[in-house]
Amino acid sequence: MHLTPESVERGYNNRAAVPDHPLWFQRFAETSARTRERYQPALDLRYGENAKETLDLFVPATPARGTFVFIHGGYWRALDKSDHLFVADPFVDGGYAVAVVNYDLCPDVTIATIVDECRRSLAWLVNEGARHGANPDTLVVGGHSAGGHLAAMMLATPAATFGVKRHPVTAAVSISGVHDLRPLTLFSFNSDFRLDDAQAQRLSPALKAPQTSAPLLVAVGADETSEFVRQSQLMWDAWPGNRPPGEEAMLAVPDRHHFSVVLDYQDAESALTRKSLALFGALR
Repeated sequence: MHLTPESVERGYNNRAAVPDHPLWFQRFAETSARTRERYQPALDLRYGENAKETLDLFVPATPARGTFVFIHGGYWRALDKSDHLFVADPFVDGGYAVAVVNYDLCPDVTIATIVDECRRSLAWLVNEGARHGANPDTLVVGGHSAGGHLAAMMLATPAATFGVKRHPVTAAVSISGVHDLRPLTLFSFNSDFRLDDAQAQRLSPALKAPQTSAPLLVAVGADETSEFVRQSQLMWDAWPGNRPPGEEAMLAVPDRHHFSVVLDYQDAESALTRKSLALFGALR
């Protein structure tokens, strides 16, 4: 497939593709404020030394059955964990802890550094999560957009990198992720990413081998740009051994665009919520 800077801009600039995106960001923030008020999570637990290496942790009223780890989007260069607390509701209500992870942003750091930070967040949960009410024995890692890329990269990370013998991730969810970063070298945002071809290839989970057989649920809004739909299909096709049991295709959510799809976590009966919760019962 031949991509030009113009076609990449059309395919990857989600803010241009969804002109009312400020309203969706406002909805993220308002819904997250309600979630924070309802569940009173522990805020800004530090998992590393870098400026934004913190996470917010929700714990259920009863001992946690497992932990959902959510990595936010924003093209590695924007937004914050505080904008994405709304994902927690169905998991906490189901008896699971939820960790919403922050990370430093481009251009202050590179995407490679952000990948390392997310790895440290999982290592912290494995080592320290239990004393804060999380259950590190079952970790499902999910993310949206840039966070979907980062969630998939956790499965492409060897167990030893986390400092453990057994891979810590039970399952993962990539929602609207970019899984082959090579087109982004042509994107206007690359002034912040500073990717060259070699870095883009090294940081592309779809071009790497999975380091665990943990199931990976791949989801995308059916109304997203053709490039984001292609990126999700690419990830689904790249790791056939990591498909969740019983799932014969990636999840293309009808009537959802790039910013609305992740809000399906506010609906306990949505396909995204039900299939994500089902991953806690999936075997490695």
